Amino acid sequence: MCQDPGCATILYVGALIAVVIGFAGGVFVRSLTSGWEPAVFFVLAAGVFGAFYYFKRHIFYALAIAFCLVAALGAVRMALSESPLPTVFVAEVGQRVSYEGIVVSDPDVRDANQRVEIRVSKGNESTTMLAVAPRYPSVAVGDRVFVSGTLAIPEPFADDNGRIFRYDKYLERDGVRFMLNFAYLRVESPAPWYSLPAALARVKHAFLDGIAATLPEPHASLASGIVIGGKSGLGEKVKEDFVRSGLVQIIVLSGYNVMVVAEWVIAALALTALPRRWGAAAGAFALLMFVGIAGFSATALRAALMALIALYARATGRTYAAGRALLLVVFLMLLWNPLYLVFDPGFGLSVAATTGLIWLAPIVETFLSFMKSSFWKNAVATTLSAQIAVLPLLLYDTGNLSLVSIPANLLVMPFVPLAMGSSALAGFAGMLFGSMAPLIGIVLAFPAYLANAYLLFIARESAALPLAAFSLPPFPFWLALVAYAGLIYLASSKRFSTTLQLTFAREASM
Repeated sequence: MCQDPGCATILYVGALIAVVIGFAGGVFVRSLTSGWEPAVFFVLAAGVFGAFYYFKRHIFYALAIAFCLVAALGAVRMALSESPLPTVFVAEVGQRVSYEGIVVSDPDVRDANQRVEIRVSKGNESTTMLAVAPRYPSVAVGDRVFVSGTLAIPEPFADDNGRIFRYDKYLERDGVRFMLNFAYLRVESPAPWYSLPAALARVKHAFLDGIAATLPEPHASLASGIVIGGKSGLGEKVKEDFVRSGLVQIIVLSGYNVMVVAEWVIAALALTALPRRWGAAAGAFALLMFVGIAGFSATALRAALMALIALYARATGRTYAAGRALLLVVFLMLLWNPLYLVFDPGFGLSVAATTGLIWLAPIVETFLSFMKSSFWKNAVATTLSAQIAVLPLLLYDTGNLSLVSIPANLLVMPFVPLAMGSSALAGFAGMLFGSMAPLIGIVLAFPAYLANAYLLFIARESAALPLAAFSLPPFPFWLALVAYAGLIYLASSKRFSTTLQLTFAREASM
């Protein structure tokens, strides 16, 4: 029995890793298969390891039993998440239909159309549909609308690299089971005043209008993207520059945006005289309002939950271990919605990047001892660790390899919080002075103009370099597994035991 506190901590973390990876493994295997066979297999495997443990009580066998049993639970949870399509709507697939329903999320307005999620009911059954309609008339969250279109079931399709993208499951992770193509929309009644989602959406659009009133394009669209996510308005050329330069993560709502806001909230609370519990409650409220306004994507929700755990630790005087918080949040999110794991690429990339920041960054720092500046050492270590952690999954998902991604991120990431803060100021300035004193708003937004101009410059120039990016042939999943196995071995080998001790020390101070 391990009596040493450090040994007990490592065993606790090992057990937590076994449980979370086991549950995720069960969800993953069941996502690629059907039936109850995966759950039965894991239960039988647990029985085999149980027999080994009976004859020789070793911690490895105990962890293996826990892994297999939790993997069986993960497979069962994934199986239970599958439900048949509502029969009353299936009977109308392929027909021109009309419904009345409620808009349940902020419309995705694109260059040629808008995509609107609408909750509709018929008889005793209800479902959510994605209506692909012209950009006008505009609709908002909570509006009751009349919608007509050709009803269809989303289907998987092959992307440019020959990979099959499960578009049906990608939509189902948000509850969308049908599509309405060539749709027509008409607002029957606006959202009621007491609707919280509608109020948050109105705040979001007032903020976006404020940015548009104080900044020119494409600076306004970039400012909107780095604060609350979204690529609409940037134009195809600018979006392509951000993709080729490996900077696309800063123009979508990602965990990084939420992390920056959480750090601001925690820093602001540290300067107040509020009691810890009241300060944590105020911080949690501000963070939830931000995520609610920006959108509850899986990546934003993951970062928000980790930040809420940090606020709870602050309120109760406990230590915050980022690695354990990540494991707990991943487990809870997959328990809530197992479709996130395989069918939401953003969720996987966000978890991989955060894992790299927590466990790989200290290892990378050991190779940067020649750097005298602690700021740049930390910046290089975090950038390299995040890029290394996401690379295998990114190559598997897209096949896109950016050779300029690391230097471009090194040039950009230290300035992203500044760009976010100045862009937020530009939005609020536009909301306050846009109509009454537009010149004041433009002056206050000038720092945001400079910051976003710098981001646009780096993206454009790095994307224009020869061989900046290219597409690889389909990247086999087994190769991604081998790459991550190598990274796990690197992070856990005895050669880096001192670095792991530094990791635990860093976790305790976070």
